[in-house]
Amino acid sequence: MTTSPPFLLASDNASGVHPAVLRRLQAVNAAHAPGYGSDEHTRQAEQAFQAHFGDDASIFMVATGTACNVLALQAVTQSIDAVFCSDIAHLFVDECSAPEHAIGCKLIGLPALEGKVTPDALERALAFQQDPYHRNRAKVLSLSQGTEYGTLYSLDELRALTRLAHDRGLKVHLDGARLANAAAALGAPLRALTRDAGIDVVSFGGTKNGLMMAEAVIVFDAELAGRMPALRKQGMQLASKHRFLAAQYLAYFEDDLWLRNARHANRMAARLAARLAAIPGMELSAPTQINMVFARVPPDWVAPLQRLSRCNLWLPDTSELRFVTSFDTTEASIDAFADAAGALAA
Repeated sequence: MTTSPPFLLASDNASGVHPAVLRRLQAVNAAHAPGYGSDEHTRQAEQAFQAHFGDDASIFMVATGTACNVLALQAVTQSIDAVFCSDIAHLFVDECSAPEHAIGCKLIGLPALEGKVTPDALERALAFQQDPYHRNRAKVLSLSQGTEYGTLYSLDELRALTRLAHDRGLKVHLDGARLANAAAALGAPLRALTRDAGIDVVSFGGTKNGLMMAEAVIVFDAELAGRMPALRKQGMQLASKHRFLAAQYLAYFEDDLWLRNARHANRMAARLAARLAAIPGMELSAPTQINMVFARVPPDWVAPLQRLSRCNLWLPDTSELRFVTSFDTTEASIDAFADAAGALAA
């Protein structure tokens, strides 16, 4: 009988749930409460969100990241619209065309520089999309922070892109599945990376950073927010026992657990990157800015490394691997993996 390889560096989705989150879930399980978000726990969680994103932020908690992205885009698009995003964005590559299926809109992938959309690429796409008879109406720019390559937009880059998008009549969506890691790396408040940077609607992730299953659509426009209650219900994401979503975020924001978890995961990635960069034959292929490390390795190393820890074969043609650290990754586990990987070069 064979055993599965460890999932130490497979994904931050593979990690467990932070004990503080489990304790808060247990606490709200002690009594009955109103359903569908009309409970006190949800009200408190919404206030915690607003403390970080602004008093005018409207919060809509959901269970999955795909639903979060679809509902966020549905608030600002119709079936005749086009959504521009990076050509390696999770939205574009790994959502099984959920936005296009649910909304009818068209996703248009833009050539990305280390995962990031550039103003020039957006301008070229907008020029091509101008035919009003045969092409979808240009409507939304979707940015990922951090990107699928673990890279980050600086505050200046974000502001430049949102200004350009707004000048061209676009709304701006931010896929923030790892926004906590980005905020930790940039030393910036969540509001500075979203509302103050000109973002219109955010998909804010928690599952990858220590929650059980909780994401949130955050809307900064009152008119758009007015559509969301019905969209969430129609989209099958209004949880009846909503307090269990809210409880996760109450724990997340208490004592900045979200930030402590993200900082730790980022530190573990930096440690892993430093150790792997020192191994002859292994080449880091992207900057390590959050909790993801990308490395090209000799082809015959792929299978042995995946036996050490399940990891994503990002680009098979170049034997590029992706390693992801989590809130519960330890220094000892990083060093043990790096030592074993280094033995391949011996």
